Amino acid sequence: MSSYDPAKTAILLVGYQRDWFDSDGLFNSVIEESSAVSGTVANTEVLLNAAVESGMTIISVPIAFSEYHNELENPIGILKMIKEAEAFKAGTKGAETIDAIAKYGEWIVEVPGKIGFNAFSNTDLAQVLSNKGIETVVVCGAVTSLCVNATAMKAAEDYNVVVLSDCVSGRTQVEQDMFCNELFPYFAEVLDHSSFIQKVGVKV
Repeated sequence: MSSYDPAKTAILLVGYQRDWFDSDGLFNSVIEESSAVSGTVANTEVLLNAAVESGMTIISVPIAFSEYHNELENPIGILKMIKEAEAFKAGTKGAETIDAIAKYGEWIVEVPGKIGFNAFSNTDLAQVLSNKGIETVVVCGAVTSLCVNATAMKAAEDYNVVVLSDCVSGRTQVEQDMFCNELFPYFAEVLDHSSFIQKVGVKV
């Protein structure tokens, strides 16, 4: 018997977009080091193959802004940098889902509206999860200390949360290790993708 019921488990993909993950993406340098070490994209592909086979729900919550980033009023930190760089603008290449994820097509439910760190804010994510009877949320993507952390903490209020340590990318490997080894375990189970797939009971 598996530890997680695939029918009640959702893979949550946060920020698998060209401005983060493409080599020429406007913010690729932010996560380049961590992604190279963990193999985030390749591991996520293995995870999604297992999700498709087992019938798990796959949800993508991309971040996207209007032409002038008017959604960001007096932004600070990385959101200010995003606005100044004109990154993640809806309809641009940088806001597109990377090919490695987009190829799963109709298997992925895309939830629009995300304009900040927390994927539940300003989106219908909670309703989508409720409609599908989800009990466990598996968080993957970028950036570990920002969107992944904010989303996972919010999800922990209502769901069992799993963070996959080799399917998330941080700003540095030191930051990545600190969140995965010291912070996430306070409110989530931290696994690598292979261990999670085994717990679901899928052979890949």
